[in-house]
Amino acid sequence: MGQATPQTNFTEDDFVRFRDRLGSNLKSLEMLLQSPDFGVGPMSFGAELELYIVDAHGRPLAINKEIQQALDDRQLTLELNRFNLEYNFTPVLVRDSCFGKTEQQALTALARINACAEQWQGSVFPIGILPTLQAGDLGLSVMTDEPRYHALTDELRRIRGGPFRIDIHGEDRIDLEMEDVTLEGANTSFQVHLKVRPDEFADLYNAIQLVTPLVMAISANSPLLFGQRLWHETRVPLFKQSIDCRRPDPLHPRPARVNYGNAWVRRGAHELFAEAVRLYRPILPVCDKEDPFVVMSAGKAPQLSELRLQMGTVWLWNRPVYDPADGGHLRIEMRTLPAGPSIRDMMANAALMIGLARLLQSSMQDLMPSIPFDYCVRNFYRAAEKGLEAKLIWPSTGQSEPEYHSAASILSRLLPMLPRQLAEMGFVEADFMPLLEVIRERLENRQTGAQWQLDQFAILRQSLPPEEALLAMQQAYQHNSLKNVPVAQWPLS
Repeated sequence: MGQATPQTNFTEDDFVRFRDRLGSNLKSLEMLLQSPDFGVGPMSFGAELELYIVDAHGRPLAINKEIQQALDDRQLTLELNRFNLEYNFTPVLVRDSCFGKTEQQALTALARINACAEQWQGSVFPIGILPTLQAGDLGLSVMTDEPRYHALTDELRRIRGGPFRIDIHGEDRIDLEMEDVTLEGANTSFQVHLKVRPDEFADLYNAIQLVTPLVMAISANSPLLFGQRLWHETRVPLFKQSIDCRRPDPLHPRPARVNYGNAWVRRGAHELFAEAVRLYRPILPVCDKEDPFVVMSAGKAPQLSELRLQMGTVWLWNRPVYDPADGGHLRIEMRTLPAGPSIRDMMANAALMIGLARLLQSSMQDLMPSIPFDYCVRNFYRAAEKGLEAKLIWPSTGQSEPEYHSAASILSRLLPMLPRQLAEMGFVEADFMPLLEVIRERLENRQTGAQWQLDQFAILRQSLPPEEALLAMQQAYQHNSLKNVPVAQWPLS
């Protein structure tokens, strides 16, 4: 859940100083973005993968710190709950077969982590929400003992002034209250990073916002929570509600810290950083000693630690990232994709997202008047709820009123156009064509990770009690996932 912090308690002076530092950081970023030399260079692809740890009975196993210490791998980091881990992949240049190389990194990492976890009769695998998770598996006793998580939990709970309400309707319903934020840790994702030049940020970011509902619909992999059949991508409402620190205010509702954005980006990345500073109160006011203007005057990229920390506590589903590495650059972090079902599926989802965005990037100035941003937000939630059957508003430059189409029909029309788009971006044809075939097959079979879980669970419930059916389904999922077989090819039994 972001940068590490060294402390858990803060004074009002800490918050005042932090806000001042944020102002300086914003000004520094504005100056950097105006520099013609900032953020240039070849496009690169990176990713982060969150994992569940389970025991021999398929239940959450709280040993993330033990595994991390045993492996001593700097790319392996701790997540909010002790039964989750995150692996951070080494970025790869787009032109260097980035999908295949990242896939191999993932397979190698999974094998190493699983070999280590065997010491505790455990294993890891990628899935959006663990089907066998129970409410009793959560709480402060399973939260990872790190200052950042203690501070984050304490401050969000203090701002909220009461329990966090979870109310999600699907085929079944969950309605409960949590005294802490550990239910957020039920969500695991595959977060994709794409390096982007400042001058192309706005159109590409807006295009990613527009196409994300399509990718969400075909990549959904989180249909079950506590045995209840909810949304196809239950992570979306669960993440938002589990850390929603807003107090009810019908007259002046504030934007949630987990949200899809407030508007189309009109000028560039600075708008999103400024919103994160001005619309959301700081939660972790840890200040650096760096003077960014002095650093910039020496021709170096400043850390902008306060701004990066603030951005790490505003969870946009598609988020801008400033990174001081390599002279400083911008990335777009695509946070909507679930973990799983297989590594190959996740690479295919990433290729689809990037290809679709590139397809529409040059048309965004013409398309945006045809689809108010609120419509795009509704598309996102519809896709998360209904998957491929979701009816989405899709724009065209010639339409006079909103037009609804199924996510599946839009994808079927656009998918054949993507090879050219990816090739023009510098991606290698032999690298991305097999991944687009994974998407085509998934679309043809109408079998996403979410749909497979729901169908397999329904079959098993005919002969097994619900808890046993969940476990059997999860075990079959884990078996197929670790074989790296695309979900469209998974059998139902």
